[in-house]
Amino acid sequence: MNLNTKDLLMVLVAGPYRSGTNDDPQLIENNVRAMSETALAIYRMGHLPVLGEWFALPLIETAGSTGMGDEIWNELFHPVAIRLISKCDVVMRIGGPSNGADEMVKVGKEYGKRIVNSITEI
Repeated sequence: MNLNTKDLLMVLVAGPYRSGTNDDPQLIENNVRAMSETALAIYRMGHLPVLGEWFALPLIETAGSTGMGDEIWNELFHPVAIRLISKCDVVMRIGGPSNGADEMVKVGKEYGKRIVNSITEI
């Protein structure tokens, strides 16, 4: 495999996680699947996609969270993604309404990151 890392972008995929789900596990899974499918398409384009969830959820579990929205959850869930943005080249916003995903876009803009809303913009 010959990778041209000069053109490789790290792309944070930001979309709804809990928004609009009323914490229904199936609806949350649907949201994660949408972000993961987008990440796979980005990978197949030759880039490195990331989701904040991939980093935050194992930390949240290890720290002993007892459920979404508890103190540990809030300490880690969005803050991990915000730290991750500083290492990314692009923030891609997908999906419907989400305060968290909108925050990722806002922080990405503050860091001077490229913001896109479609894979065709990468």
